This record gives sequence, C-alpha cells and structure tokens, in this order.
Amino acid sequence: MSGPADAIFYAAAAMTVGAAILVAVLPNILYAAVALLFSFAGVAGLYILLSADFLAATQVLVYVGGIIVLLLFAVFLSNRISDAKITNPTHFRLPAAAICLVLFGVLSYAAVSTPYAVKKGTYLPTTADIGELLMTRYLLPFEVASVLLLAALIGAALLSRPDRATAGKGDMEEGDMEEGKK
Repeated sequence: MSGPADAIFYAAAAMTVGAAILVAVLPNILYAAVALLFSFAGVAGLYILLSADFLAATQVLVYVGGIIVLLLFAVFLSNRISDAKITNPTHFRLPAAAICLVLFGVLSYAAVSTPYAVKKGTYLPTTADIGELLMTRYLLPFEVASVLLLAALIGAALLSRPDRATAGKGDMEEGDMEEGKK
C-alpha cells in the first residue's frame, strides 16, 4: 500500500482503536454503545482495505447493523437506564496498564519484525463464491452453526429472565425500600 491507501488505513485504525478505548473508558452505556459502533465501522473499513469484501459486508450487517441496534434497543427499553452508569473498580489499574504496555510491545515487535508476504494482484469479489460454497458444499456446518447460535440465544434469554419465585419478592423489597426513603 502506498499513498492514499496508507492514509485510509491509518485513519481506520485510529478510529477503531480510539473508539475501542472510549468504549472501555466512558461511564455512560449509551455513549459507550455509540463508540462501539464507530469501532465496528473502523474494523469494516480495515476489511475493505484488505479486499475481504465478505467480511466487510458481514461486519457491517451483523455488528454495525444488528448488534448495535439490538444494544441500543436494550438500553432504551430498559427501566431506569438513564441513571445507570458503568462502574469500573479502581483496583489494579497500574498492573493492568503495565500488562497492556507489555502486550502492546510484544504485538508491535511481532508486527514489525514479521516478513509479510504481500502479493500483488487484481481484486476479485469473493462473496458469490462464498455464498455458493455455503449453500452447497458447506451447507450442513452452516446449518449446525445457525442452530447452535439459536440455542445460545435462547439459553441467554432464559438465563437473563428473572426467576418467578423471587421476582415478585425482589420487587416488593425494592418498593419497600423506595417507600422507606420517602
């Protein structure tokens, strides 16, 4: 890469990393979700630069479009979400920062010292070939993965559902506490 491609790469990488840092730092969950949207969009831009059109389209459709919209719906439809703040305990910040710096150094050294095989060639779209393979040769693994994801989604919904025996009791205790404050 050279010229404008380098500038686009650095801009997409900076947007991805900067937004990811904001997700970790921002205390408001709504702002963190918006920052996560920009981080996912930056990753999609990096996929486009790598000529991975299917991954870029998947990133935009699934993560930028689906996950973020779902997260925003969950935030807006939740009760008392306007008062919710993400709290990170202040413990272990210095050791965590040291570990992050060491990890950053190791990854930077590996990225700089690795001789990458760069091949020049013409860009050919891959989505048609991937789609044909998913619907013919890899149809069974594709369906098994979709059933597994559906089972995980149903399991997550069941686990997040309040227990009926304690749900009413918890609400009464919370209501009693609010009355006690007044």
